[in-house]
Amino acid sequence: MYSTLFKSTTIPVLQQAVQFNQARHTVLAGNIANMDTPGYRVRDLSVEDFQKQLREVIQKRHAPSQPESIGGQLNRLTGAKPRDEAEVVREPKTILYHDDSNVGVEFQVTEMVKNQMQHNMALTIMNNQLRLLETAISERL
Repeated sequence: MYSTLFKSTTIPVLQQAVQFNQARHTVLAGNIANMDTPGYRVRDLSVEDFQKQLREVIQKRHAPSQPESIGGQLNRLTGAKPRDEAEVVREPKTILYHDDSNVGVEFQVTEMVKNQMQHNMALTIMNNQLRLLETAISERL
């Protein structure tokens, strides 16, 4: 009963967004940690690819026939690979420096702040939904 109740909400979607933001934060922090490493190239997780895959799963969720649960589909988005093996985008979005690295600390910090804001927003929405479910359950008892 409870698993059906949770799957009918956006909690599984929010959970995957939180996991993606946590994995991306680790990659971005690694970029800053290697800022002074000669030849280090910036890595990042593709936000666009994640959003595209998430959109496809949500659209399939609203389709009339649904052989796989939303939770199973979403687990394939971020849970299928360990964080160390996550696909990374190797396109440099910053300038190339004389030591053959391309880590721009301002850009990386900006991306980390945006990522943290998305993470916090997803957690806040998830928390509010859990409180609504708790209120709905306690009112019926």
